Amino acid sequence: MGVGRFVYTPILPLMHSQAGLSTATGANLATANYVGYFLGALAGILSPALVRSRATLRTGLAVLSVSLAAMPAAQEAAVWIVLRLCAGVSSALIFVIAAGSLFSRLREHPAHLPGWAFGGVGAGIALSGLLVLALRSVADWRTAWWASAALAALLAAVAWNLRPEAAPTAAAASGAAAAEGPMLRKRRWFGALFASYVLEGVGYIVAGTFLVAAIEQSSPGWIGSGAWVLVGLAAVPSSALWARFGRRWSRPDLLLAALVIQAVGIALPAVVPGVAAALASAVLFGATFIGISTLALATGAHLRFPRSVALLTAGYSVGQILGPLAVTPLLHHGYHQALILAAVVVLAAACAAAVLRIGFPHHTVVVREATPIRSPAPTDDDPAADRRRL
Repeated sequence: MGVGRFVYTPILPLMHSQAGLSTATGANLATANYVGYFLGALAGILSPALVRSRATLRTGLAVLSVSLAAMPAAQEAAVWIVLRLCAGVSSALIFVIAAGSLFSRLREHPAHLPGWAFGGVGAGIALSGLLVLALRSVADWRTAWWASAALAALLAAVAWNLRPEAAPTAAAASGAAAAEGPMLRKRRWFGALFASYVLEGVGYIVAGTFLVAAIEQSSPGWIGSGAWVLVGLAAVPSSALWARFGRRWSRPDLLLAALVIQAVGIALPAVVPGVAAALASAVLFGATFIGISTLALATGAHLRFPRSVALLTAGYSVGQILGPLAVTPLLHHGYHQALILAAVVVLAAACAAAVLRIGFPHHTVVVREATPIRSPAPTDDDPAADRRRL
């Protein structure tokens, strides 16, 4: 999923220079991917069985790989838009299935273990960035897409037998019904979390789409692709590290801190020129964006809000649709103004996370199935035995 969704970012400058892709069309391709991501997340909300299906996972893995391979076979922007749309739908379904599997099957394990699994997205980003960096001097944009498709297919084969989340049992369903009252009282926390995550989707995706192109405007060409590799490498351990920080600080506190750090990282290359600022930006961005997703999804699971993963993913994807659209008017003068706006939006997400901290229920009540209390078995010398038998 990290390859399928994010390899477009380092390939984008190649398509600008070699395929004649305009800035506006590049933004439209990004938007198509995010619309597809929203549709995939929405499908997970409307049909929970869909994201508990191994067939859905395998179909998503196959479609994602094929969509990458088909990009260089087309020349029309309309076909590219359809392919990126399909890649977005597949990415969302894969992510929701994987996240649901992690949170359900690793619930009793240390929190850093699911964090390492989420780091797989960062590993995909780093691998795709290294791939494009290695190819850019010896091949063209078509070869970059074909190579990324081969990499995605290889990783899909490894992920082929992942077990999705199991359907809830009758006992779990009755427990969820019993917890409905407390859940209603927690809606305001989930609302603040949802708002923060939507705003994060707006701000993060601008950097996730245009960071490489923005860096290459003022730095040597290899710096942009190299920075994207740094983003992926920083993202690999980030979720696990943020989960470990959770031993000392609450998730709302960590979410607030991560959002502020990310805003600084996004704004850095726009306000400070030079290679050092570009590389520092890549590290700060990579160290936070997957960690923020993990913290937000884990907070939704902590609140035991129904279908929290799919709902938050859908809200996040709405933000990703709005992000490129909001900054498109600013792209005529380069990417720096877009990064500044993205940083401001992420700061707004931090403000929403600050509201989440007010009265947050750090300890939730787990509703368990009631066990009937049995009376001791009567004995023959028990004076009340006969009365109990009657």
